[in-house]
Amino acid sequence: MAEQAVESEQQAETHEFQAEARQLLRLMVHSIYSDKDVFLRELLSNSSDALDKLRLESLVDKDLDVDTEDLHIQLERDPAARTLTVRDNGIGMSHDEVVGLIGTIARSGTAELLEKLKSAQETQGSDLIGQFGVGFYSAFMVADRVTVVTRKAGETVGTRWESEGEATYTIADVPDAPQGTAVTLHLKPVDTDDGMHDYTDTGVLRRIVTRYSDFLAWPIRMEVERVKKGEDGESDETVVEPETLNSMKALWARPRSEVTDAEYHEFYKHISHDWADPLETMRLQAEGTFEYQALLFLPSRAPFDLFTREAKRGVQLYVKRVFIMDDCEELMPEYLRFVKGVVDAQDLSLNVSREILQQDRQIRAMRRRLAKKVLSTVAGLVKSEESEDRDKYRTFWSQFGTCVKEGLVTDPDSRQDILDIASFDSTRSADEQTTLAEYIERMPEGQEHIYYLTGRSREMVEKSPHMEAFTSKGIEVLILTDQVDEMWVDSGAEFQGKTFRSIAKGEVDLDGDGEGDDSTDEATKEQFAGLLEWLRETLSDEVKDVRLSSRLTTSPACIVGDEGDLSPELVRIYRQLGQPLPDVKRILEINPEHALVTGLRESHATNADDPSLPEVAQLLYGTTLLAEGEELPDPHRFAQLLAGRLAAGLG
Repeated sequence: MAEQAVESEQQAETHEFQAEARQLLRLMVHSIYSDKDVFLRELLSNSSDALDKLRLESLVDKDLDVDTEDLHIQLERDPAARTLTVRDNGIGMSHDEVVGLIGTIARSGTAELLEKLKSAQETQGSDLIGQFGVGFYSAFMVADRVTVVTRKAGETVGTRWESEGEATYTIADVPDAPQGTAVTLHLKPVDTDDGMHDYTDTGVLRRIVTRYSDFLAWPIRMEVERVKKGEDGESDETVVEPETLNSMKALWARPRSEVTDAEYHEFYKHISHDWADPLETMRLQAEGTFEYQALLFLPSRAPFDLFTREAKRGVQLYVKRVFIMDDCEELMPEYLRFVKGVVDAQDLSLNVSREILQQDRQIRAMRRRLAKKVLSTVAGLVKSEESEDRDKYRTFWSQFGTCVKEGLVTDPDSRQDILDIASFDSTRSADEQTTLAEYIERMPEGQEHIYYLTGRSREMVEKSPHMEAFTSKGIEVLILTDQVDEMWVDSGAEFQGKTFRSIAKGEVDLDGDGEGDDSTDEATKEQFAGLLEWLRETLSDEVKDVRLSSRLTTSPACIVGDEGDLSPELVRIYRQLGQPLPDVKRILEINPEHALVTGLRESHATNADDPSLPEVAQLLYGTTLLAEGEELPDPHRFAQLLAGRLAAGLG
């Protein structure tokens, strides 16, 4: 340990910290990091870097006399002395490097950046850090004194650095120091209320290593006590054995040919806490100016909290195999929040924060590419001719389709990719959904639009009066019952040159082939002109227009909106979100061939002053609302009118 080299030290020199370093130490002690456990992550990362550098240097410099057979990191704990040492046999540091890298922050940044960090700390909480590398200083969160003994590979004399994290540090030469670096922490008292755990406890150390450093490429070892049966088979004896704490299995860094599906599935279950195998595994490797690797998974079932505010979302972020954060929302759009996996970046700071990620251009580029990878993977399942892939797709869409459709609103750049993989209920089949490509392939010649109708349930949509003419003519209509459908379908979306058209809005001309009897249409309009004008006046408080309908075959009337109007369901959604909207008057369309409408026309023509006719008009409007599943503006008034008409009929 570091103390063993004290006897052969030369006289120690005392130095003052650079001003910026003193400020940084004060901030560190007051928890710039939100979790004190990360000190060990930082020290282990430094050790891993040192081992990487030694391996590279030994390959470049053939004359370098170093042993690279057993490169590793060692955790040495002394509960009695309250010390923890993180030791590696890596590249080590020279005397000048110790002064330059630890005694100052000249390599880390400037006073100006430090001031920004301090300001951000005061205004945004204790989670912001990462503009420069300051990982070593995190040791002072948990230690009253830190000692570093190091010797650079190829040199004969080492260096001992020590400080209590205040204004000064001491530095001295150590002739017999081992190659590499040993950082010894003289730990503060345990205070679990303040997040200060016992960092000499094997269980605590195992937990931290597993969480933050499990996939480092180098073994992290620690000697642990184990109880074994004695040779007599009865008495127990305590033995000390080395234990490797990390798995070193960064599956995303290994070639696909070297990893089995079982290993991928086990890894997925480890990071997702799911008991089922994933539907699909996706690998991505980006090279060039910004390098990263990703291993992503599509789950086979939706989590129970998929649509709750508190749901965890996003993939895990690593930097050079070092765990940075769970549920990194910045790496995956919200509509793909169910995707699990890891992203391992090469060029990010280990201390990167969520605030910095939100502003990072490279992170945004990664987010776009990761989303595109997920969508293209699902598209491959859609287009596959293999029944197994099609089954996977159907499972995926049944579990996550509603969630994915949120992207049609929030991610316009990916709208076409999402529409490519989307499936919808339609009037063609009660059992199987259809993709838009399949819908268009079945469209009759001359059909210019993708017809749809929104509603709260399939049953309600199928029974809607708006469906009558489309059903009679065999024209397929998409049935959209998710709330998110109300949001995206009116946003100008189109697919393969076909626009989406609500059958409950505007005027519908299903005889646009020119074969309709225009003379009959004109005669009908003239015949009903008086009734239409009277209904407009009578129902002026409820509707903005009354006209003849070409979409009805069996119902007497229906309510439709203008092309640009919000649907009643969308108005309800906005109001539930606290956005009050004015009532939107719609249009009443009447069926000129229905007995109720023709009877009303005849009664109006012969006795326009009949006081019961306005009541019939109100009842016609009310029953039309009920047929659409809408709420009556005045249910009590409607019930009275209906009861009166029934009584008159019985009389």
